[in-house]
Amino acid sequence: MIEVRKAADRGHANHGWLDTYHTFSFAGYQDRQHVHYRALRVMNEDRVAPGQGFGTHPHNDMEIVTYVLEGALAHQDSMGNGEVLRPGEFQRMTAGTGITHSEFNPSETEPVHLYQIWLFPDKKGYTPSYEQKRFPDEQLHNRLRVVASPDAEEGSLAIHQDAKIFLSKLDAGASVELPIAPERHAWLQVLRGSITLNDIQLNTSDGAAVSDEQQLKIEANEAAEIMLFDLA
Repeated sequence: MIEVRKAADRGHANHGWLDTYHTFSFAGYQDRQHVHYRALRVMNEDRVAPGQGFGTHPHNDMEIVTYVLEGALAHQDSMGNGEVLRPGEFQRMTAGTGITHSEFNPSETEPVHLYQIWLFPDKKGYTPSYEQKRFPDEQLHNRLRVVASPDAEEGSLAIHQDAKIFLSKLDAGASVELPIAPERHAWLQVLRGSITLNDIQLNTSDGAAVSDEQQLKIEANEAAEIMLFDLA
């Protein structure tokens, strides 16, 4: 079964400095039908205006993955990390017992476009930690490249959850496949472009929850970038 979450059906708020879309309930957007999917708690697509950002705020007991599509995002946290994420870069934070951090668009002219993703950890109370990583385009080209996993498979980010995150950049007409093990589930997020998931067309910013499927075939109708989650 594949349940589509169309981009236009997501929660939306435009605060001027922040234009944000929420796949699941978040902040002022509350939807009992879309609170989370398996361990996937937050799928926010954000655009932050030049010179603006999120002030220092706390998190705890959450695995937070940030991916920048366009622009730059400056990060600082209570662990002493101070980095700038650029297009194609990932950040992973284990909030664990508690952290504070801020995120800011350092550009005076260009907005930053990013996805922020939260997953429930497999237990509470982890020691907070941080990673930042970029995966070369040749590893993403027309293949599914694992970018986060519980055991840091293939040099991926390490997350404390029985889940894997894959990224792929597809040429028009190219396809990738992922077998789904029994009692496993998946979520597909189209970051840009248009694809067909099995026999269902999805476009930029659409998502899809997958259960009771044995195989996923993703074919690009045009050049596309996708993020795919394998979930318990």
